[in-house]
Amino acid sequence: MEFTDLIINQYIADFILPFTRISALIMSMVGLGSKTIPTKIKLAFAVIITIAVMPAIPKSHVDSLVSLSTALLIGEQIIIGIMLGFVTLLVVNTFTLAGQIIATQTGLGFASLVDPSSGMNVPAVGQFFLILATLLFWALDGPLAFLQFIVASFDTLPIKDNMLDSTSYRELVNWGQWMFTAALSLALAPLTAMLLINFSFGIMTRAAPQLNIFAIGFPITMTAGLIIMWLTMGDFLYHFEIQWQRAIELSCRLIHC
Repeated sequence: MEFTDLIINQYIADFILPFTRISALIMSMVGLGSKTIPTKIKLAFAVIITIAVMPAIPKSHVDSLVSLSTALLIGEQIIIGIMLGFVTLLVVNTFTLAGQIIATQTGLGFASLVDPSSGMNVPAVGQFFLILATLLFWALDGPLAFLQFIVASFDTLPIKDNMLDSTSYRELVNWGQWMFTAALSLALAPLTAMLLINFSFGIMTRAAPQLNIFAIGFPITMTAGLIIMWLTMGDFLYHFEIQWQRAIELSCRLIHC
């Protein structure tokens, strides 16, 4: 078999273009895209997956590797991978936001930890919810599901000279409302309970001004917040399943499957 420049360019294009889409997903996905995982390991994982799926995906039609059209194709593959990975971030950050809301209202927001994935200080309750959501994401085979989405996207969104339509970006942005809705619905029960507790403290202060209610109110509020979190922890899995199903449906719409 004679290896001409056209054949070699085709082989390189058949590897580079799927590799950019798959690696963009891995770099931005929850768990696999964490800063604690070395970049070399993530790149090696992306290379292995690309080599494994190359025979099953359509061939890319590229006339020249060094051209503006090829650069645009690579940029499009990166956008598709990042969009799918960003969906996983929205799902997990939903519960981080709920934990931050609960921590702020219960007085537990003073205890903060450094999030290893983002490097930012977040309340300990938000970090606890983040760990739970990440574990559930792995327990439900989340990485495997999104790897299946990225492989299926090569059939529904083949590599060719047509950029994504604006409706995909609009759907991803509009889906952000479910992030705040789910976070508020998860934190609604603790917020209501803390509102009643603070309302009771206000009545006690009004009835007996000579009592220093606020001196004992802060530790009672923190203790009550921990108890309420423990009592409402059973709703966590229910809200996660609903949010996970929404994420699956959104991913299907993004890749037109």
